[in-house]
Amino acid sequence: MKRAQEKGIIDVRIHNLRDWTTDKHRIVDDAPFGGGQGMVMKPEPIFAAVEQLKTQQSKIILMSPGGRRLDQKLATELSPESHLIVICGHYEGVDERVIEHLVDLEISIGDYVLTNGAIAAVVLVDAVVRLLPGVLGHAHSAADDSFSAGILEGPQYTRPAEFRGWKVPEVLLSGNHAEIAKWQKEQALKRTKQNRPDLLD
Repeated sequence: MKRAQEKGIIDVRIHNLRDWTTDKHRIVDDAPFGGGQGMVMKPEPIFAAVEQLKTQQSKIILMSPGGRRLDQKLATELSPESHLIVICGHYEGVDERVIEHLVDLEISIGDYVLTNGAIAAVVLVDAVVRLLPGVLGHAHSAADDSFSAGILEGPQYTRPAEFRGWKVPEVLLSGNHAEIAKWQKEQALKRTKQNRPDLLD
């Protein structure tokens, strides 16, 4: 992320919704109509912030447990976008009018709830940014990652060839690129079947 910003590939800016409040206490949340636990983020500062920051190219995203699950396919879909505005949900969520009339896409990073939507936003931004040309050290790094090919990435080894009696598989030392590729594919499928069989359905 730091390298991408230094190279001018991305420009990440963090904004405080309290800067768009109009009351002296800078309140961004209120109790929900109809009762219930917790507080709900108010629509006024969210609309004011997004409407000031957005451009014709902006895609407005809300981090929310109720959104579409983030996966490699979605990160790839978002990577060509020129301007993402990510709203970080907090408390019991945001006023529904934000979702209905402002947000283009709700995204969840998993089937669990966090206390702070900024954590989820960091996950989203990192997943998308690493797909941009010039961000990773090797042009094919992202293409070889788990999920990019629809399955998990297979095991990786480095020096030394033997550590505590555990040896690197001989095929990886053979120099036979066809056999290495075949072994890597077999191992990737084996790992996927063991850890994420749902990806093979």
